[in-house]
Amino acid sequence: MILSCPLPQLDFDVINLGHGSGGTLTSKLLEAGVFKLFENDLLNKKHDGAVFELNGKVAMSTDTYVVSPIFFEGGNIGDLAVNGTINDLAMCGAEAKYLTLAFVLEEGLKMTEFWDILLSIKTASEMAGVQIITGDTKVVERGKGDKIFINTTGIGKVHHKANIDISNIKPGDKIILSGPLARHGIAIMSERQGLKFESNITSDTRPLNDIVLSLLEQFGEAIHFLRDPTRGGLATVLNEIALDAKMGVDISEREIPVDEDVRSACEMLGLDPLYVANEGLFIAIVEASAADELLWTLREWEHNTDASIIGEFTNDHARQVLLKSNIGGRRVVNMLAGEQLPRIC
Repeated sequence: MILSCPLPQLDFDVINLGHGSGGTLTSKLLEAGVFKLFENDLLNKKHDGAVFELNGKVAMSTDTYVVSPIFFEGGNIGDLAVNGTINDLAMCGAEAKYLTLAFVLEEGLKMTEFWDILLSIKTASEMAGVQIITGDTKVVERGKGDKIFINTTGIGKVHHKANIDISNIKPGDKIILSGPLARHGIAIMSERQGLKFESNITSDTRPLNDIVLSLLEQFGEAIHFLRDPTRGGLATVLNEIALDAKMGVDISEREIPVDEDVRSACEMLGLDPLYVANEGLFIAIVEASAADELLWTLREWEHNTDASIIGEFTNDHARQVLLKSNIGGRRVVNMLAGEQLPRIC
């Protein structure tokens, strides 16, 4: 649930170039729209950076979000930016502690839209337990951007039981997918095309830090590798891992969860769910002996009841991903060629 909070008095209904000048308008925008909303001891210093302490091993990730449209079923560019960077840290086995937040705003962006995005950022960061500690705001001329772009950088502490490294993967390791594919990509595509499906397909954007850290606490080094299949989807991520691990991957179409409404939408749009972007899913590559127990533990979480063991790593057909189809044949699943769905995150 996104916070409800009235828009502060900012004198202007839309962003203009003065809001990026560094002068009075910039100050007023940041004071009312950023510093007050995200208030904490580090951000209150209003410095160009932040000084803090973290003990032990640290992970860092940065990403830039250019999704179009900026509002979609299940979320918007604001919570997407927070969740995306938190999840990238989670895939390193780390708990996000701090985020930087940088905006590129286009002249003409409605102040109400900017405020709604800020509220979603606040909601997402509070849900994940992270603090926004520094950032930046720039404004470009009308037509030189697309309403708003967001960059977030996250820093977090690596869990003491985490040993996430592609070199840990070995033949026989099982591949666990945490839930159904392709909801985010189809939600974005339906907004772009003005499509209305019988069931409302919403993005799966959500933070993964709590569930990943819980699994690491219980299963530790039995979890060899983690990745979230965002751009390029599951097929591309598995191909990247197969190439870097110098091993083959066998997956089963029957075991890959796809909601029926999403499957129907993919067929209508001519898309393969294996290549469609996701935002609230991850794959865990785990020791075979721990796979079943980890799967049942994962299924106890609210959004992961359809988690499934979808395949395993093998010494055969190195650097290739092979899919066993529902009718029993096998085919090579290649990496995504080109851009299936641009501006997806």
